[in-house]
Order: sequence, then structure tokens, then C-alpha cells
Amino acid sequence: MSSDPQAASSENHPTSLPRVLGLWDIVAIVIGGVIGSGIFLVPAEIAHELPSPVLFLSVWVVGGVLSFFGALAFAELSAAYPHAGGAYVFLREAYGPLVAFLFGWTLFLVVDSGAIATLAVAFSSRYLPFFFDVSPVAQKVIAVLLVAVFAGVNYIGVRWGANVQNFLTAIKFAALVGVCGVVFLLADGTPSNWVTPSIEGSAGSLAGAFGVALVAVLWAYKGWEAASYSTGETRNPERNLPLGLFIGTLAVIGIYILTNLAYLYVLPTSEIATSERIAAEAVSLAIGPIGASAIALVILLSMSGAANQILLTSPRVYFAMAKDKQFFHAMADVHPRYKTPHVAILAMAVWSAVLTLTGTFEELFTYVVFGQWIFFGLTVAAVFVLRRKRPDLPRPYKTTWYPVTPALFILAALYISVNTVVNDFGNALAGLVIIGLGLPAYFYWKRKAAAS
Repeated sequence: MSSDPQAASSENHPTSLPRVLGLWDIVAIVIGGVIGSGIFLVPAEIAHELPSPVLFLSVWVVGGVLSFFGALAFAELSAAYPHAGGAYVFLREAYGPLVAFLFGWTLFLVVDSGAIATLAVAFSSRYLPFFFDVSPVAQKVIAVLLVAVFAGVNYIGVRWGANVQNFLTAIKFAALVGVCGVVFLLADGTPSNWVTPSIEGSAGSLAGAFGVALVAVLWAYKGWEAASYSTGETRNPERNLPLGLFIGTLAVIGIYILTNLAYLYVLPTSEIATSERIAAEAVSLAIGPIGASAIALVILLSMSGAANQILLTSPRVYFAMAKDKQFFHAMADVHPRYKTPHVAILAMAVWSAVLTLTGTFEELFTYVVFGQWIFFGLTVAAVFVLRRKRPDLPRPYKTTWYPVTPALFILAALYISVNTVVNDFGNALAGLVIIGLGLPAYFYWKRKAAAS
């Protein structure tokens, strides 16, 4: 059933997760988690900050390269620590249990649960009404049902969740390629939009605008890191995790740049900056009103895949925390039949549904965006820490172009965090409070573990 020696426990009472995910499952987790709604929403903000198409495209390239650099560091850590929990395990080994707990706490309380809530509400209230009339009450019900469906799929087996992820990823990736093909072949566009208008403004103002745009682009690229959470269920993780991260992030970079080239082909940056539905407008110029319907369907599939990816991967962090006796004990349970961390999946689904119904997720999610990047920076910095702390640790893969690539990613993460503190201090402070609420929880579970 599994190549993991820890999985040799009783069939009736398993204590670890079976390794059933292959290379292409990891690729689908990366691509499906990154491509959500960002590529459809962020271009308008980027064009507003950077009217020059050269800079507009450059920031997507830079954001992709930085994300790839982060993936290189995660690949080294995943190969060295092939256990469930990914980033949580890396933080624990580098900095100790407190930092790792605060990461998992924030992930559960706001980051990933809030992301699921955001996707579910956008699915039911923003894009589904494009096809059906949906009352406000029905929108809430559908949002909760969407969470329940994907929780159920992942409850009955990681293979089921991975198959759904593979299907949704293949469909939406192919759909994006198709969108680009339709625009280039059928729309009346011009390549001159790729280079005009020219770059204008002082170096200082351009640097500031580029930095603001980069923050938005990196948000659109987020999601590749979740593949590390499923390291404990991956076959041959020393090979498949690094390779899956490489292929997945490079594929996303390619499709993002191609998509933005398609947008620019039919619309100048001045029009992209004022467009609320840039993808629908671009396709409509190629095939008429039916294009808007096609894009709405692509976005529904994209959001579904992103929500499923979170429920497929994130509960493994809480499973690892519980195994360390740093979270609710039941979350360490493995279902005797389905071999999944079923309690962790259900707990996350329930909390996501609560956030969906209360409508508080948007504020909470905004509060912790900068804190999330603190944890990203710390995780990549763990490459430096662990090379010094554990020099003899077997490393089947070592970060390419070390130490330059992780250092650049750390600087980007630091910039995002500092920029948020300077320009949005209220939200940054609220985020620190949310993270800080994990301190009493950490010491509670620490005392409880000591007593047991």
C-alpha cells in the first residue's frame, strides 16, 4: 500500500499517511493552487500602476522568477524532510516549535480557511449568477455546499482528491491556453500594444509603482508552496517534490505571461487598467458575447481547483501539529478505511464554512497577508539556517544558484512585509494581533503535552 516504512502499522488503526501521490499529482497541486482568480483580477491593478506595457510584462516575469526561486528552496527542504506538514516541519526544525506553531495557527485560523471562504463566496455570488439567478440566501447555501463537496472528496481518500485536482487543473490550464489561442487567432489586435506607450516617469516613482505591482503579482503566483504540505503522501519525495515544484511553477509562469500578452494584444494598458473583467473583454473581442460566458466558466473551474487544492494539502499541516501534540489531538487521527487525516479535513471545512457564512473572511485575510509573507521569508531562510545547523543532513536536492536565489526571495518577502507596515499599518497591526493570539494557544498545548 505504501513505500513509507511508518505506514507499516495496523490496517485498522493507521498512524501515518500512505504515499500515493506521484510527480504529476504534485504538478497539478502547484498549477491548480496558483491559478485561481488572480490572473483574471490582478492585471487591472498592475496596469494602473504601470501604464508601460514593457514594465507591465516585466513585473509578471520578475514575480514568476522570484516565485521559482522560492520553489527551489522549498524543493531542498522537502527532499531533506519528506514528512507531512511541509513548511511547518521546516520551520520547526530551523527555529523551534513556537514559530512553526504560529505558522500553522495562522494558516488554519485565517490564511487557508479564509482563502477557501473567499473562493466559495466568489463562486456562488460573483460568477455563478452569470448562468443562473441565485438569491442571496441560495448563494450562501451554495458556497457552503461547495466547501462540503470538496471536503467530502478529500475525506474519502487522497487519491480521490488528487484525481479531482488533476482533472480541474488540466481543464483550466487547457482553457487558458485556448483563450490565448482564440485571442491571437481571431481578435483584431496589434502587437504594438506590447511596447507602447513607452516608459515615462522618474526612476524613484517607477521603482515605487513597480514595487506595489510586484506585491499584487506575487499574490497571483501564491499557491505553489502548498505542495510541500503533502510531502508525507508523495512517492519518492526526494525526486518528485523538487521536480513537481519546478515543472509546476515554470508552467504557471509560462501561461501567465502568455495570457497577459493576449490581453495586451487586444487592449492597451490604459483600457486594461479600467477593466473589471479583462479576460471576458479580451475573448469577447475575438468571438463575441459568448466569450464572456466562456470566461465565467473558466473562472468557476479555476476557483474550484484552487479550493480543492487547499483541502487536499492544508489539513496535513494540522495533522503534523497534532502529531507533535501542538494542536487538537483528534487531528492526528488517520481514517482506518480512507487513510486520510479526516478530522483535520472536517475541522478546516467547518471553520471555512463559518467564515463563509459570517462574511468576516475578507477583513481577516487582508490582515494577515503581510504576516504570511513573513512566514514565507522565514521558511526560505531555513535553507541557510539548516545548512549551518544540520550540515550532515542528507540533501538529495540542493537549491540551485545558492545562496543568491533564496536571498533574493527573502528580500522580496521582507519588502512585502515592510511595505505593508509602512503603507497599511492598521491592517499590519491587526495581522500581528491575530498571529499573537496563537501564543496563549501554543502554551496551552505545550502544558497539556507536558502533563500527558
